[in-house]
Amino acid sequence: MLRLSFLLMYLLNLATSALTAVEYSKNDFPPGFLFGASTSAYQVEGAANEDGRTPSIWDTFAHAGNVHGTGDIACDGYHKYKEDVKLMADTGLDAYRFSISWSRLIPNGRGPVNPKGLQYYNNLINELISYGIQPHVTLHHFDLPQALEDEYGGWINRTIMLCRHSDSNRDALALLPKSSVSTDFTIAACSISMNVYSSILSTLECRKDFTAYADVCFRQFGDRVSYWTTVNEPNAFANLGYDYGIAPPQRCSSINHCSRGNSSTEPYITVHHVLLAHASVARLYRKKYQDKQRGYIGVNIFAFGLLPLTNSTEDAIATQRYYDFLIGWMANPLVYGDYPKIMKQNVGSRLPAFSDRESKQVKGSADFLGVINYYIVYVKDNPSSLNKKLRDWNADSATEIFCQNTPRRSSLKDISRVKYLHAYIGSVLDAVSVCFLFLKKNGRNGSNIRGYFMWSFLDVFELMDGYESSYGLYYVDRDDPDLKRYPKLSAHWYSQFLKGRSLSSDEDFALEKNFSGPSYGHDYQ
Repeated sequence: MLRLSFLLMYLLNLATSALTAVEYSKNDFPPGFLFGASTSAYQVEGAANEDGRTPSIWDTFAHAGNVHGTGDIACDGYHKYKEDVKLMADTGLDAYRFSISWSRLIPNGRGPVNPKGLQYYNNLINELISYGIQPHVTLHHFDLPQALEDEYGGWINRTIMLCRHSDSNRDALALLPKSSVSTDFTIAACSISMNVYSSILSTLECRKDFTAYADVCFRQFGDRVSYWTTVNEPNAFANLGYDYGIAPPQRCSSINHCSRGNSSTEPYITVHHVLLAHASVARLYRKKYQDKQRGYIGVNIFAFGLLPLTNSTEDAIATQRYYDFLIGWMANPLVYGDYPKIMKQNVGSRLPAFSDRESKQVKGSADFLGVINYYIVYVKDNPSSLNKKLRDWNADSATEIFCQNTPRRSSLKDISRVKYLHAYIGSVLDAVSVCFLFLKKNGRNGSNIRGYFMWSFLDVFELMDGYESSYGLYYVDRDDPDLKRYPKLSAHWYSQFLKGRSLSSDEDFALEKNFSGPSYGHDYQ
């Protein structure tokens, strides 16, 4: 059975939505329901070349001129974390979702821990806890250490989640006959006794780069962190970085204007390796840490709301197919131990297969799923794409999608964001309430939706648009050497909601009318 203990709704607020007329307050949600905001390391920290940090693939991508600006300074969260945490507390956040920079904590991707990186994350976590804000930590957010990408190709190579023999292992390995040494230390024809073999085997250290990195995080921070996300949006990471080539590490087929990569195979390989690496980390956490630290481990999935473009049967079937390709790609292995049937049918031999052992390891390896929801797209059937000689993920799904263009920049008076937040949070409340009534009627205990994290706390360095997009609750003045933060209308609305005020759509308009924005030099209280 899947150990899916709860579902955290990491709803990434990137679009406007229909305005809800429902009046509600935070108190209408179940006790313990969390409300927070999110950022990620490269997007907020800055200090890219300070205190021992080395480049990630995101640094390399940005410095190649693929996006507007770089994360070298970003919001300077590395130096301003105390100010930012106080701002979170003033806003009323229950929790804060952030990621750890692997190349700041372990600069070479493996090996010695960077004391300065360790100190920074300890300081940040302690600061959050001192204000009663719950830390939610992501281990990988589009920012694999460049050293590992250069060494073996990063996520497209199984090396990232296989055992590797460290220098300290070599003497022990030399005692074993060659036929008995394999990558995962399984026993082949062996001329020594099982007792001797087991004794030698117990001295070996199994080094998996991603799992070893996670082990450091669990060991150093797990006494204060109870919520761990292994990888953020593997399905988006794979498509953007390995199919379209418009995100790090910028790999794709030449037809998509990349100098390296294969759009037909590498997205599928990447997700496969991420799933196996996630399962490895989950096994480690459950075996070594979970009982003592009482935490949870999961993964975040990129998602859209999906509707058929027309009322035709073909578009309805295509919508389900797109769901299987986008969400089932990750969710099905975690729930059932294998990919959706339609993916196996359309992709064929290009889709990696799980061994029986791997299937059992992946199945049930998530205590929670984070759903990162963007906006609604409309799906149209496109069966002709299956006739292409060279197919990628889009062609394999045999669909086309359509969406409305949405504004990406906002002013301090961001009423469209307020409407969006009001509608989405109201929809989450509806889902929680409807699920509770339905499940209670059927003898179950209710919805397992446990939280809502809006993106983003600050105007951060965005993956696709750099500083051309602004989705934060707080504006960051990049013309100010101190990068001063200013609350937007949405920050005031969210803060009032978090502090228990009952809000309706009419009050949204009243808030807009009365909001003039802060004057420079005025701190938000």
